[in-house]
Amino acid sequence: MESVEIRKSLKQDTFEGVDFLDLDDLLTDEHKLIRTSIRDFVKKEISPYIEDWAQKAHFPSEIVKKFGDVGAFGPQIPEQYGGGGLDYISYGLIMQEIERGDSGMRSTASVQGSLVMYPIYKFGSEEQRNKYLPKLASGEMLGCFGLTEPDHGSNPSGMVTNFKDIGDYYLLNGAKMWISNSPEADIAVVWAKNEEGRIHGLIVERGMEGFSTPETHGKWSLRASCTGELVFDNVKVPKENLLPGKSGLGAPLMCLDSARFGIAWGAIGAAMDCYESARKYAAERIQFGKPIAGFQLVQKKLSEMLTEITKAQFLAWKVGKMMNEGKAKTVHISMAKRNNVEMALNIAREARQIHGGMGITGEYPIMRHMMNLESVITYEGTHDIHLLILGQEITGLSAFV
Repeated sequence: MESVEIRKSLKQDTFEGVDFLDLDDLLTDEHKLIRTSIRDFVKKEISPYIEDWAQKAHFPSEIVKKFGDVGAFGPQIPEQYGGGGLDYISYGLIMQEIERGDSGMRSTASVQGSLVMYPIYKFGSEEQRNKYLPKLASGEMLGCFGLTEPDHGSNPSGMVTNFKDIGDYYLLNGAKMWISNSPEADIAVVWAKNEEGRIHGLIVERGMEGFSTPETHGKWSLRASCTGELVFDNVKVPKENLLPGKSGLGAPLMCLDSARFGIAWGAIGAAMDCYESARKYAAERIQFGKPIAGFQLVQKKLSEMLTEITKAQFLAWKVGKMMNEGKAKTVHISMAKRNNVEMALNIAREARQIHGGMGITGEYPIMRHMMNLESVITYEGTHDIHLLILGQEITGLSAFV
């Protein structure tokens, strides 16, 4: 990527958390230690630079190795493969703290852990696990996940990307769109149909002839993350790069469950950052002879923000507990993802109003979070698609067909 001069912010990140109903009582000492570690990392490595990265649409490639060093990649993957061997609440807390820094930064980490490492661990061969997972965990390699296509987003089963068995290798053709990490990725976990129309996962490596990753420019959202396409023009994929453990649409959807769970936690981080900024600004901004925090409508906004954050925290914690126990279903994760992202977006909008005109500037994080969350509410299952997943569970009737 071209060299960009980045300014370090002089503002100090003094965030200490939002925990009105003592959620910490439900966390272990290890959970709290992990959260503190990532919070300190964000304060040092993300907060001072994020506004300039976003303003300049710059993805800081150096953050990949730093994420690896701090254990943000695949924390739920077993230690023998380079992961953290942690539980799902730990994973959630890591995503929460990173997204408080920025949704684009969390996307980089959650794609790596839930959409690249997870399928290789869950569906890959032992050779694939040993070849790729340690390098992905350390940040030596960056990965991406290819499911969405130009004409198939909410309907991934309609994908046209396909591969044919040529004897010694598979021949892959097609294209994927809106792929986080793709311009910088070393590998892509790509979902494509075989000649019988069955969906399989393939590991495609950078450098394979006919494989390119054009970058998507002009984004008003997730500006500090890199997004692009995956284009396959008669790419020869070795047969040992097929994920053997599971086929069918259920395989990529299992990966999305893991990633959506991380989003449910991550959105809380974005909401916390907007709430804390609004609370502090309201205490300092003087109008009509007193801080605006003393006015009823401002107190109403702050009270509603805190209430919604608190509800979202307990929803995420409960789903995390169910994940740890193997009891969480897609519908549970859908509810948490949909609710918590909508909550965060509403809080960003209310926080912007408390900040007045200052809320649209890069002096405060509000508009950056708001623009980011407009992507988060759409990707990995749109807001409405998650409602329909719940609707099907409630009624027993599918609205998709």
